[in-house]
Amino acid sequence: MMPFRFLIFHQKYCLAGLLVGILVGLGPVVSGCAERQEEPVVALVNGRAITQTEFDLRWNELSKATRSRYEKEGGKRRFLDELITRELLMQEARRRGLDHDDAIRDKTQRYKEQLILDELLKDKLQSKVELTQAELDAYYEKHAGQLLDPLKANVSLMLLPNVYAAKDLEAQVNRGGSFAKFAQRYSIDDKTKTKGGELGPYRKGLVLPEVDAVIHTLKLGMVSAPIKTDHGYYLVMLTPLDETIVQADLATQERLRQELLTDKRRKQFEEVIADIRANAVVRFAEASRHITEDAGKR
Repeated sequence: MMPFRFLIFHQKYCLAGLLVGILVGLGPVVSGCAERQEEPVVALVNGRAITQTEFDLRWNELSKATRSRYEKEGGKRRFLDELITRELLMQEARRRGLDHDDAIRDKTQRYKEQLILDELLKDKLQSKVELTQAELDAYYEKHAGQLLDPLKANVSLMLLPNVYAAKDLEAQVNRGGSFAKFAQRYSIDDKTKTKGGELGPYRKGLVLPEVDAVIHTLKLGMVSAPIKTDHGYYLVMLTPLDETIVQADLATQERLRQELLTDKRRKQFEEVIADIRANAVVRFAEASRHITEDAGKR
């Protein structure tokens, strides 16, 4: 796409040359008028130029994701077409006098004020909010009910009436027997028997303390030795969690991390506002009484 050439003359230099020439009696000096800059123009829309500088500025303001989308859908030419469409719409809006509409001017002023406030807060909130591992761990602990235990394993168990049965089944599982089938056939734990002994992902308080202590010594796929309890003898096995469960847990961790980060940013913002208010003088006028009375009715 070959750009037009749009010549921009610097009139202030021409006027300065004329004045100097007249004052010194040499007549008009026009050499300054020859000074000009060539500004590349990429399109003319009803006589209004879209310059290369303007195009580049708007292109560079796009996010990486948006630029990538344009590059897949026609590149810069597609973007230029949209700039042309935008300019045509702006010209039509001006023709209708919308640029002088009071309501639009008010909205523009409020938007300008918001930009100024955003820039101020960006300056005030320069320090990047970060989370320490200790803060994260404490927050995860507070919401432990939503997360998997770090052990990240499925727990299966079977309850046997005596140590001899428990040792026999332990030996058979170690020789390759199916823990789940043995649990369905021989376990006396009614809650897990029909599910092949499966309890689900490990969590604190899931099993008796005696069983829990042994669980933390086991490796995945390993069956425990008989564990004596008041209810009988337990055999326990850990198996890997399904990948979808692991990924869901990671997503929950990230959600909690973002919650904590947002809360920390809010507190930083409140500290900035409190500091500004501490150095200000604010007095409520008489009319504010109606506002407070209205709030009280709610």
